[in-house]
Formats: sequence, C-alpha cells, structure tokens
Amino acid sequence: MAWLSGPQDWDIIWDVPLNQSIYGLCGAFGVYRKNISSPCECLIGFEPFSTDYTSGNDWSGGCVRKSSLQKCENNTYANGKKDWFMKIPFLRLPGNSKAYSAASARYCEVACMNNCSCTAYAYNSSGYCMIWEGALLNLQQLLDGGEIMYLRRAADEHQSTKGKKWKVWVAVLVPTTGLILCLFICFSTKGKLKRIVTNSYQTREKASNNNLLLFDFNTELDAINEEMNTNNNMKKREKDFELPLFSYESVSIATNNFSAVNKLGEGGYGPVYKGKLLRGQEIAVKMLSKRSGQGIEEFTNETILIAKLQHRNLVRILGCCIERDEKILIYEYMPNQSLDVYLFDPIRKKVLAWETRVHIIKGIAQGLLYLHQYSRIRIIHRDLKPSNILLDSEMNPKISDFGMARIVGGNETEANTNRIVGTFGYMSPEYAIDGLYSIKSDVFSFGVLLLEIISGKKNTGFYNSSSLNLLKHAWGLWVYDLSLELMDPTISYPSSRSILLRFINIGLLCVQESPTDRPTMLDVVLMISNERAPLPKPKQPAFTTGRNMMDTNPTIDTARNCSNNSVTISIMEAR
Repeated sequence: MAWLSGPQDWDIIWDVPLNQSIYGLCGAFGVYRKNISSPCECLIGFEPFSTDYTSGNDWSGGCVRKSSLQKCENNTYANGKKDWFMKIPFLRLPGNSKAYSAASARYCEVACMNNCSCTAYAYNSSGYCMIWEGALLNLQQLLDGGEIMYLRRAADEHQSTKGKKWKVWVAVLVPTTGLILCLFICFSTKGKLKRIVTNSYQTREKASNNNLLLFDFNTELDAINEEMNTNNNMKKREKDFELPLFSYESVSIATNNFSAVNKLGEGGYGPVYKGKLLRGQEIAVKMLSKRSGQGIEEFTNETILIAKLQHRNLVRILGCCIERDEKILIYEYMPNQSLDVYLFDPIRKKVLAWETRVHIIKGIAQGLLYLHQYSRIRIIHRDLKPSNILLDSEMNPKISDFGMARIVGGNETEANTNRIVGTFGYMSPEYAIDGLYSIKSDVFSFGVLLLEIISGKKNTGFYNSSSLNLLKHAWGLWVYDLSLELMDPTISYPSSRSILLRFINIGLLCVQESPTDRPTMLDVVLMISNERAPLPKPKQPAFTTGRNMMDTNPTIDTARNCSNNSVTISIMEAR
C-alpha cells in the first residue's frame, strides 16, 4: 500500500491472500510459502525467470532451471552422468499428475527417469505412483503434514562429500589401470583380451541402456524381424540381429524383487517368475541356475540362436540379462500354464474337450515340423513332454524349454552323445539305451504325448493288471480292436469315431521301436490334415516287452543324473 498526497487515503498496489487460493500464483517451479515476507520462492536448482521478481510483485513467469537435464531421447548420458532426484517433504502436490499402481517407489523412480518429459514423481503408501510431466504448478510448502515429492535434478548439480577424494583416486588409478591394460592388450595373442574387454563393455552398456519396464515387445521386436526379412545380405542380417539385453535392476523391479508371490514354478534350470511392465504387458522371467555349466558366451550365442526361431507354436524369447553373475531369460507369458496342469488333473482335464485336444495336437505337430525342416537351423528338442507345452490365453500350444535341444546340420538327421538328457517315458529306445538321437527321437516323444492327450493318462504313471505303461496298454487295445476304450472318459467322444481311431493309429506309428519305421513330422502333419488318406498298420511299440532300459545302460546313474522327482535327467553340456 502507498500513502498518496492529496486525499488522505491508502492506494493498494499489490496484495497476497493469507491462504493460497490463486492457481499457479508463484508460476512454474515456484513454491508458495506461508508466513514469510516473500510468499514465493523457486525450487532448489531453479532461479527466477525475471529479476523483477525479487522486487516482489509478479511471479507469473515462474522459475527456470539453472542446469539442463540430460537429453534422454537416445538413452545416453553425457560424461557418464545421469539425472538424479532430490527429496522434498511437506508439500501440497500439484494436481496434474499421471497416476497408476506401482509395485514400489523404486519402480516409480525408474519410470520417471526413463520418461524424457518427467520432472518429478511421488509414491504414496497406497501403492500409487504419480508422475508429473513438464512444469510444476501450484506447489505449496507446508509447516507440517503434506506429502513427499522427488524433484528431478540435473546431473551436474549432484554433489558428494567424497567428491574430492573420489577425484584423487580416479586421477591415480585410471592412468595406472590404463597402462596395465594397454600392456596386456599388446602382449595378448590374437587380440583375445581386447575382444573380451570390448564385449564386456558393450554388454554392460547395452544392459544399462535397456530398461525392461519400458520395453514394448509387440512393436520393437516386430521391427527387428521386419528389418531382418527385408535384408538380403545374410552377414549384415546376422550382424544387425541382436536380442535385447536388459539391466538386472529393471528385471528385478518388474518381478517385485523376484518375490515368492510372483514365482510361477521351478525346473532343473532354475526358478521362473511372473513380471509386469509399465505398459501392462506380462512376461515370464527364468533365472538360470549357476550349476547349469554354461558360460556367458555359450549362453548368449544359444539364446540369440533360439530367438531367431519364429513360429506361432514356439514360445517366444523376448530378451535376456547377463549381469551380476546372473543369466536370465525373458519369455512371453503364457496365462494358461503348461499342458500337464490340465491333462493329468481330474477336474481341470474337463476343460480339454476333444476339439481342444485336436487343436493342441495339431499345433505341437506344426511346431516340431518347423524345428525339423523349415527353420534356418535344424533343432532336435530332446525333451518334448506335457510340462514343456505351454498354453496361451486361447489354448494355443507353444513348445518351450530348449535347454536340452541340440542343433544339427541341415543335412544331418542323427547324432550320438555319451550324455543322456531328457525325461524317461518320452525318450526313444535308441536314445535311452545307445545315446543315438535324431529327428525320429522327437517323433517318438510326440507319439507318447499324442496318446497321453487322447487318454488323459501319463505314460510313466500308468499301471493296471496287464500293462506297465500307456504304450503297452494302447497296443493291447489296438491288437484286440478295442482302441476306443483308450479315450479319456471325462470328455465326450468325437462325432466321428474314425477320427479318434486315426489319431491313435498315428500315435502308435510314432512310437514304433525302430526309428526307420517311424514317420517324419512332415508325414505326421500330412496324416493329420488328410483324414481320408489310408494309414499303414503300426508295429509293436518300444518298451512293451518288459526289458529294463536302466539295466541295459550302465552309463545312466539315476542317483547322480536325475532331478528330485526321479523323472528328468538334467546333465548339461555346452553346444
């Protein structure tokens, strides 16, 4: 107010309400502070947009940053630095936030850090993350109560009490380390050390730049595949194809620190967890056991190789993580779990109607045919069983778990190994006894799986007065023309009994003892699709004469090689 000469009266020049009621009174990044001489102040790290503010009259222009934030569009950080967050308590928060549920405050921080427009975030006890983009308006500092906001600050503003000591250590260690490294590189044969250092740096760099929470697999991987398909140069195509590498920190946040609540199961290779990304996409995260025997190079090469297999009946590998001595695979999430969850459960198996079972059989056959014949590399799975058949939301089957798979040459059809891996009950006799595996080994496993899907019974757990396994039981019914009795009694018979008999015939053809008698997967697919084509009569299946393959192969040591359930052998070998 001012006292004017002339009429004895006060002239009001500027006033401020006792309580802030004018929206944005202090402008962008300005804070209203009650009971102080100057009601508006800039947040720490900001300065008034105009020097006229200090005279006190108009803060509508707000405040501006003293130091610029990182240019995060390309996910790089200048001089190895990145922005940080400053904690500001006792605030009345702005109302223009984007709010969504989040697993933790750290989850919220990562989301803000990777959002180029994010200037602040807050996380409340109800599990909601609030993110502000652009200018912060209508901030008010309270004397008590309020909430905590984390303001994004520029990397150059981050000060540490140990900064000087750190710089001294760097000044001493960096030249010394560099000299030693240079000498090592110079005297290393064929530049091997240089390649290791370079690859290790690139791996860490890629992992730190790829945040799993913000990745959109539906668009980014499709873009990679499109680029591969349009490139005619094989060498450039292989060079350009890179499976996404994600940071361990982002994988941990996506799975809520690998919480037991998110655990989907655990196999011989390690536990599997369910994860969720910021866009809502669900994933499956498999942590490989440190006892798997694979090194980083073998793990990376194999993962990229399998990731190149693209088929609707194969589970898709989305990425991986190699950090902190951990080797982690990221898969697409299958909401309906594995086939064995339904097939061998007396209640859930009713979900698998005859049409659904036929659909699953056809999908598995198509997936195997792709692996054996149409993929760029010929794959023998070696561990085909119901638990390795996953079901998506529409009950489409997808073959999974390629940990025991072997790659053979394009013209090769068989190979030999001294280490038997796989699951008893699904292993062909020539492989279980002599270690000889081929594409016909997978055909045998498919035949067992087909008969299990029809009957709803396990091959290894089937016992009655006359049969020790499902194969012998199915063969006995076939010989006496009683094969319709093999049908799972919990579901209705198909409208055409001949279709059921045809599938049983195909299953028995696949489990014949001699590999040469078994059809290929191409033959199987043609038999399934052409319902009127005549089928050959099957010969007696393997493992129906009572011989004990455990006795005939002394190299198999169940106490040493089998898992806790005495079913799956889990000997690992590099590929």
